[in-house]
Amino acid sequence: MRTSDFIYHLPESSIAQTPLEPRDASRLLVLHRNTDQIEHKIFCDIPHYLNPGDLLVLNQTRVLPARIFARKETGGRVELLLLRRRDREALMWEALVGGKGLRAGTKMRVENGPAAEILEALEGSERLIKFSEPIEPYFDKVGHVPLPPYIHEKLDDPERYQTVYAREPGSAAAPTAGLHFTPGLLDQLKEKGANIAYVTLHVGLDTFAPVNEENPEEHKIHTEWCELSQGTADLINETKKNGGRVIAVGTTSVRMLESATQIIMDDGPQTIVPRPPSMVKAMTGLTSLFILPGFQFKVVDAMVTNFHLPKSTLIMLVSAFAGREKILTTYKIAIKEGYRFYSFGDAMLIL
Repeated sequence: MRTSDFIYHLPESSIAQTPLEPRDASRLLVLHRNTDQIEHKIFCDIPHYLNPGDLLVLNQTRVLPARIFARKETGGRVELLLLRRRDREALMWEALVGGKGLRAGTKMRVENGPAAEILEALEGSERLIKFSEPIEPYFDKVGHVPLPPYIHEKLDDPERYQTVYAREPGSAAAPTAGLHFTPGLLDQLKEKGANIAYVTLHVGLDTFAPVNEENPEEHKIHTEWCELSQGTADLINETKKNGGRVIAVGTTSVRMLESATQIIMDDGPQTIVPRPPSMVKAMTGLTSLFILPGFQFKVVDAMVTNFHLPKSTLIMLVSAFAGREKILTTYKIAIKEGYRFYSFGDAMLIL
């Protein structure tokens, strides 16, 4: 297996720049893994594919408006994209920085906000920054929602880069497969007898980073904070016991669910020990689970997902679920059929 095995050609015109209205008007490509059958539907048709007793699992993370601007003491402008909080007081953050001379010791002040100092230079353009007071209360006044680098159009309504069920702030990027759901569509699923459960996984910007190693197994996967409650764990185990399907919405939900089938030690190099089959337990903490072809899925029976970037860990994950050649063939069909790709694009239902 090589990273080059996950490359495909995508015309720039296929990259969605704006979201559709209403949310559930996007297209839905339905891929049946067992028969290779492909159906072309609209996202609002998704209730036809869920059965009573199935469980839809949604990631309720909320994107932080964590793109902020500051001025150095010398007057230069600095752009900060806060990635993850390092302490309970919300003073220390890992951030991507844009600007010149941003080394340890550089002091600055957020525009209309608190003072800050760079404590440490991390990898690449990442820095460890300490604010003079918690920055989160300033987000509504000074923060901007960070959009992926391939989106060049201005987003008029920041809420369109949030799911309708976003509750737990903490992500640097949206779990985009969930952007297609509306409150009415979720109600339809409940009326049909499907159950809905929520997990939290805070998405990092590394989700957009390509795998540059020739052998993807050598890639250092990013860690993400996640939480699965005891109530959700019980609902998942009950669903599996009763013969229902667990349908994950988005690769982030997949990663959360499959992490919850493992015993993960966070005090040093991660040691992963599988739990008993179909046994999910509550989990809070970091996951560095990297799902590559050959991975044995223990919880997820079907997934809703968008179309992913070449060489990304996400296309590798869906390839693990449906087969690499099958995914690449499906992507070619989607391009030919005019599907819209990436964060604001159309969706797939992989059964």
